[in-house]
Amino acid sequence: MWMLPGQNQSWVSEFILLGFSSDPTSNRILFIVFLLLYLCSVMGNGLIITLICLDSHLHTPMYFFLCILSLLDMACVTTTIPQMLVDLLAASKTISFARCWLQMYVFGALGLTECMFFVVMAYDRYVAICYPLSYTVILTWDLCMWLAAGTWACGFFFSVIHTFLTMSLPYCGPNIINHYFCEGPSVRSLACMDTHLIEMVDLVISVFVVLPPLSLIVASYIRIALAILKIKSTQGRCKAFSTCASHLTVVTFFYAPAIYIYIRPNSSYSPERDKQVSLFYNVFTSLLNPVVYSLRNKDIKVAFLKVMGHGRMA
Repeated sequence: MWMLPGQNQSWVSEFILLGFSSDPTSNRILFIVFLLLYLCSVMGNGLIITLICLDSHLHTPMYFFLCILSLLDMACVTTTIPQMLVDLLAASKTISFARCWLQMYVFGALGLTECMFFVVMAYDRYVAICYPLSYTVILTWDLCMWLAAGTWACGFFFSVIHTFLTMSLPYCGPNIINHYFCEGPSVRSLACMDTHLIEMVDLVISVFVVLPPLSLIVASYIRIALAILKIKSTQGRCKAFSTCASHLTVVTFFYAPAIYIYIRPNSSYSPERDKQVSLFYNVFTSLLNPVVYSLRNKDIKVAFLKVMGHGRMA
């Protein structure tokens, strides 16, 4: 703690992450559970990335976007879970102000990037189903690269604004964050000033960043549904629906808790409920993606069997 110039208050130089429990036995059990979830998430997403890179048949825009989604999920869960695992076993659960700032920024940037990247994936499905004969002409590799780079750039840019608004507030105590990582609303609740204006600005930014992408996704899938209904073949309709069902499942599990956390006033902030909800779009969505896309995707299964077959032959 160090003194804020010209004031009799002290400025917080570190925070304490409360986590889920203060009971050592419960923490050890939670450590094992979350370690397994983390390893499954990293290995599952890592496997998808590896298969897409190794199998030339998967070098298409759809799987290029899926590869990036898996990379985002791996990075997002790695930003928060290792710190939580350490805190579950450590006697001291402190995190410096700078590390808290960095964690909030990186997690926010990856989350915002993924939020907008789902629009790109929806556009890919829209072109594939509504304009199948022009798919490779419309979605060129140059366009795919620009779409991917654009979502990353927007995510990291908007996260700067969100993080700056939260971390520029005065924190003079208490410094206990009732969460397992430095999430914006949880940290902002500790500010020793009226945060109403900051909340409103942050809410406007969140609405601007979250709702337009979600609206575009909904609009894309309305057009996709209409196109599927026009397909005469039952097998063709089932195949088209199957390629979209996985994406819609992941989008729902990501957007629903994210909207609850970020697009609401600070007055409705509930630490215990927020910790549980945040697990969905942080841990479980990252774990869900490889399960959904691998179990429902024939090409991924074939690629996996080919790699395993080559391994046995070697």
